[in-house]
Order: sequence, then C-alpha cells, then structure tokens
Amino acid sequence: MELPAFLAIVLVVAGVWSLAVWPQFLRRVMKDPRARDAGGQATRFLTVHVVLVSISMLLGAATAAIGIAGLLN
Repeated sequence: MELPAFLAIVLVVAGVWSLAVWPQFLRRVMKDPRARDAGGQATRFLTVHVVLVSISMLLGAATAAIGIAGLLN
C-alpha cells in the first residue's frame, strides 16, 4: 500500500508531537503530591499515569515510524 506524502507527513508530525508532549506531562505528574504516599512509595495515581505515558509514547513512535516508512517508499 502506498501512502500519500501528505498523510505520511501528518503521521510523522503526530508521532513527534506525542514524543515531545508526553514526557513533559509525566514530569508534572511525578511532581504531583498524589504521586507518592507518605512513605515515598508510588501510588496508583503515578502507576496509572506511567502506563498511560508509556503506551502513548510507544504508539507515537510507531506512528512516526509508519510515517517515515511512507515517505521513504
């Protein structure tokens, strides 16, 4: 399947956007008082957000890779 150049560029931009935005979000979550309990242990709040960010970054990287592959073919 051939991917039009415009759509490939959209995928690359969307992937790069995800890779740029999600780490900033995670930094803010980690500073949130709800991220750790009184003993300093990670809470479910932090765990859920780490999983969310991890999956979103994997999808962002895959999206960018598909876009790059579309531009190269």
